[in-house]
Amino acid sequence: MAHKGEATRIMIALNGHEMDEETVRIACRMAKKPGVKMYAVHILEVNRSLPLGAVIESQVERGEDILVKAEQLVGEYQLECETELVQARDTGPAIVGEAEEWKADLIVMGLPYKRRFGDFNLGKTVPYVLKFASCQVILFREHLEQ
Repeated sequence: MAHKGEATRIMIALNGHEMDEETVRIACRMAKKPGVKMYAVHILEVNRSLPLGAVIESQVERGEDILVKAEQLVGEYQLECETELVQARDTGPAIVGEAEEWKADLIVMGLPYKRRFGDFNLGKTVPYVLKFASCQVILFREHLEQ
């Protein structure tokens, strides 16, 4: 395992939001040391009314596009990145599970600035990842336009 603060296995959780690009760039800047491995994942949440393996073409195509863009951005840094499209019931547990399976030292994820009832809201995925991830987590929050 890496020394504290040194990640050698960086997992990027992509959500398809416009801030994914900067999230990937942050991870790439952190991965400049030799031997650092990168893994980008996009989770497709499958509604409980459908079988977990249900293929929803439009979502799969969108997810694949998200991962292709991430690979292209990583390539701009002369780095390589494994990618995975994962179908799951809930995004938070899927991110934590992928990080554990891949033995990530660090999860980098973006957070759109969301409001609920007028107040800033983290949603349900971020608190889950922050609570249950066994590795470090860097959270990149979207800029708030004033």
